[in-house]
Amino acid sequence: MTSHSGAVAVNNNAVAPANPWSLVPPLGNLDAYISAVNRIPLLTAEEELRYARQLKETSDVDAAGRLVLSHLRLVVSIARQYLGYGLPHGDLIQEGNVGLMKAVKRFDPDQGVRLVSYAMHWIKAEIHEYILKNWRMVKVATTKSQRKLFFNLRSLKQGFKADAGMDDASVHRETLTDREIDAMAAQLNVKREDVIEMETRLSGGDVLLDPSPSDDGEQAYGPIAYLADASHEPTAMIEARQRDVLATDGIRDALATLDERSRHIVEERWLKVNDDGSGGMTLHDLAAIYGVSAERIRQIESAAMKKMRKALAEYA
Repeated sequence: MTSHSGAVAVNNNAVAPANPWSLVPPLGNLDAYISAVNRIPLLTAEEELRYARQLKETSDVDAAGRLVLSHLRLVVSIARQYLGYGLPHGDLIQEGNVGLMKAVKRFDPDQGVRLVSYAMHWIKAEIHEYILKNWRMVKVATTKSQRKLFFNLRSLKQGFKADAGMDDASVHRETLTDREIDAMAAQLNVKREDVIEMETRLSGGDVLLDPSPSDDGEQAYGPIAYLADASHEPTAMIEARQRDVLATDGIRDALATLDERSRHIVEERWLKVNDDGSGGMTLHDLAAIYGVSAERIRQIESAAMKKMRKALAEYA
């Protein structure tokens, strides 16, 4: 294979190019990438051991590159096994490549195992993590037992239903029987309740809390329409608390800024209620008490209210 940078053709007997990364084209579609990595020659056990030791002893980047490149086809093969989760094949491959690079970095050539066996676990772990984070908006598996169920329940369910003569389309619609739940729990060494819960999670879809308007411009109906509680919205709660404080401590402090006559007029006019539910004293009632005109009482009241508003604003 000739690279875009002018490297020599590579086969199992040829000399590797100076830059091993030139074996993979930098641009192109997924099919071109897969075709390219499938043409990259595999390393012999001796070559793999030599490159692994170079990486371990001297941190040789080119050696790491050759180890990674020779196993890219493995990532493609493993990623293909997870296409049933509806995630892009390219993204699965990309995450698997991250796992492969982690495996190459941690690989110990003196352990007596081939890199392919060691890297497989790292590749799958990285793909698993990606699927769990992106398969649904809401996480469906967080504990170790839930992860085991997530990646095994689907295949085990297909096996049970296949034995019953069901096709693939019917498998996803059919729920597990009590016998199948017990068998699955025993096989995976998890609780029966965990199997039921995971089956419920996998069979249900995500529901948007606040769906976007439909194509015809009408507002879609979602859970937010009946789950929202304005009385417990943080801003509303803060405002309500501020109103309560102003109505008690604020009014008390504002009244304290008035002289005795002004405070008495405000209290009698606005803060007292008669037994019949009517308001307090009238301007004429207060005018008779203080021996002045009703207009004078109104002026005193107006000045007092202005002073109180200023005091309340400073209090708030």
